[in-house]
Amino acid sequence: MTEEMLKKIKQLPPLPESAMQIEEVYKDPDSTFNDMAKILETDPLLTADILKAANSPLYGFSREINAISQAVGLFGMGTVRGFALASIVKKSFSLDLSPYGITNDMFSDLSKKQHALVTSWCIRKENRLLGVLSPAAFLVEIGKVLIAQQIMSEKKEEEFRDALQELQDVEAAEREVIGADTPEVSATIFSQWKFEDNLVDVLRNCQNPDDATEEDRKAAQILNVVRVAVPINGVVTDASIKAAKELIEKFGLDLESFETAIENIK
Repeated sequence: MTEEMLKKIKQLPPLPESAMQIEEVYKDPDSTFNDMAKILETDPLLTADILKAANSPLYGFSREINAISQAVGLFGMGTVRGFALASIVKKSFSLDLSPYGITNDMFSDLSKKQHALVTSWCIRKENRLLGVLSPAAFLVEIGKVLIAQQIMSEKKEEEFRDALQELQDVEAAEREVIGADTPEVSATIFSQWKFEDNLVDVLRNCQNPDDATEEDRKAAQILNVVRVAVPINGVVTDASIKAAKELIEKFGLDLESFETAIENIK
């Protein structure tokens, strides 16, 4: 990673107190659903953001979720942690994804779909992984924000567009033009903010899950599949699903649950 990109990351403001409180509750083995709900309910704007996200039709719930305690009960602490951190973190950034040819709304839709796919796929059989996968799926693409800033500050928009067209690989184009890719930048951001090693490891190695620790490899594989199934424009296609299924077969993941989950996203 270049010195310029590291400098940008080090200049990021610390996360607000609300995020730190959420992390303390989540990491405390003696905490309960009620403890998490009480922390979240002290911030009305954050509560509204979480309930809006939880009521997205992407999750397929037939009844409205109208209380934080209800959301925590339905999704679990790990997933609601993801909702909360996504809301808090994205407010820490000024978004302009124009070098990627996507709008802010498209970027938001991308993270929502990736998170919904992870949640629907894993909530029954791999629920234990959602503590890491929920925030990872919501925030893995956040590195693009800083990469886009760097591209624009160096006036490399045209060079980046040409690299995207030639390479047909977003991460490869990022590395060629800026010297770092989205997973690396996202992982470094969360390392700077002192999040747990598991989350940083999954983010950093989601393109190359074999490089993750044995403990984190399955979560990195799942995130790899999700990013292939829901590409940067947020549009799920037959081709992206086919590529995702090939990875599922390669990694030995649960195909049946994935097929059910992807139907909700489509």
